[in-house]
Amino acid sequence: MIDLHSHVLPDVDDGTRSLEEARALARSAVEDGVTRMVATPHVRGDWPTTPERMERGVAELRADFALEGIPLEILHGAELSIERLGELNPDDLLRFSLGQNGRYVLLECPYFSSYVELVPAIKALSKVGLAAVVAHPERNPTIQERPARISALLALGALVQVTAGSIDGRLGRSAERTASALVELGYVHAIASDAHGPHIREGGLAAAAAAVGDSALGTYLTEEAPAAILAGESVATRVRARRRWPFGFS
Repeated sequence: MIDLHSHVLPDVDDGTRSLEEARALARSAVEDGVTRMVATPHVRGDWPTTPERMERGVAELRADFALEGIPLEILHGAELSIERLGELNPDDLLRFSLGQNGRYVLLECPYFSSYVELVPAIKALSKVGLAAVVAHPERNPTIQERPARISALLALGALVQVTAGSIDGRLGRSAERTASALVELGYVHAIASDAHGPHIREGGLAAAAAAVGDSALGTYLTEEAPAAILAGESVATRVRARRRWPFGFS
């Protein structure tokens, strides 16, 4: 599996606090079946991570994991806030793109304000040839009120990433219900961990994929679609297969 959203870089943001915690998180991810993990530190007012700091952190983890024998590939990325977006130049954005593929960037959905605030950010990214992967919209109250609202962002070319802990219920009933609705509507392109540490929103991609209730779709959202995103390819949404009941009922 491929994890597009993690805070594995130590002592950069509110993620892992030490190299030991980063190793523990990585080993847990490997045990869960993850082979590639994108390091997506926060880029926002309280954690103004620079491209240089992110790249240095990725290089350090790659070297350490190689020495430790941890078979997890760490890739470049960032979780960009809408507030900081205007302060980043095109080169910064390319370096912060997922896997540095020059096409997709992870854009943080606000937790409290309206999802509509994402619209100008998505349009601004589009002007420089980048598309947004909107992170964890299922935790936004205006999306929780009406999940179908996310279609307005998809119409602008955005993709949607939901958190594994929302899919399987670890992040509460509201997030679980909304994530399920987004999957049912066919508005989800990827499931990711948003892991912050070995015991903070830890991984769980395999459990989340199973909780989708459609094995083919679970695989698509944790393997095939994330691989396409990292390759800079176009990604289609898929809907959950309808359950088939015996005796001709559906």
